[in-house]
This record gives sequence, C-alpha cells and structure tokens, in this order.
Amino acid sequence: MKFTLVILGAPYGDSASQSALAFAQAALADGHSIYRLFFYADGVYNATRLAAPPQDEHDLPACWTQLIKQHQLDAVVCIAAALRRGVLDPTEAKRYQKSNDNLAPEFELSGLGQLIEASAVSDRVLTFGP
Repeated sequence: MKFTLVILGAPYGDSASQSALAFAQAALADGHSIYRLFFYADGVYNATRLAAPPQDEHDLPACWTQLIKQHQLDAVVCIAAALRRGVLDPTEAKRYQKSNDNLAPEFELSGLGQLIEASAVSDRVLTFGP
C-alpha cells in the first residue's frame, strides 16, 4: 500500500509527530511505501536542523531526518506554514533578508499542490495532528 502522511504536530507539543514517525517506521518495515511526508501547521517544526533537545529526550527532528535519508523519502514542508513559523531554507532566508536558515536539507519547501498531488497518487492519506 502507498501512503502519504500529513504531520500537523510539533515535535514536542503533543504526540502527533511521534505517532506519525512510529507509523512510518512500521509501514516501511511491513513492506509498504510512503509516497510523501507532508509537514503542515506546527508540524513544520519537525524540519528544523537547529533543534537541540536535552540528551535525555528523544530528538524527533533528527529521527525524521534519519528516516528520510534511510528510505529516500519525499519530505515536503508547507512553505506558507513554514514562513509563518520561521522555518526557512537558504532561498527564503535571503528573500526575507534573514541572517540564517534552519530547514534541514532533507526537506523541501513547497505548496499545498504537493499534498493534492500526493493524495491523488496514494492509496491512503493519513493525518497526524493534535
């Protein structure tokens, strides 16, 4: 089965991000595929490369990055939601004259069209939110 996952929860605000990550890992282990990960609303915080949780806490952004790399997943971050929350790639940081960017390179900023396209191609779209 081909899944698209929509992640709405921030890494540490609730269990949505952790649940989505666990589902993705289990689905891939069972031989399913993930067409796209779409991070929206506060879920965009999962894509930062600057998270620095205490050593005794689970580093969810790092776990997402590792999963994306390991399985070569398409990870899209809603650009409008990201900009509102200060999650920027180098292009947007320059455009808005910000001193730095913080989007992990495994993620891509894009629009809702990516979610619509993924919905049309996937067997199931699952949303994980607060």
